[in-house]
Amino acid sequence: MQWNSWSEFWAMGGYGLYVWGSFGACLLGMLIEPWLLLRRRRAIQARLPHKESAQ
Repeated sequence: MQWNSWSEFWAMGGYGLYVWGSFGACLLGMLIEPWLLLRRRRAIQARLPHKESAQ
């Protein structure tokens, strides 16, 4: 597909809202997932008993 202007590129032949909305949802998911994993890891580590090193 060839675009003659940036506005045509962003419109994506009338499917711009769907295309860019999909990219946005994917990006949002990729940003939220590591944050949720880190939060879950910290919660699990807080519940585990701490091992003391034997010296």
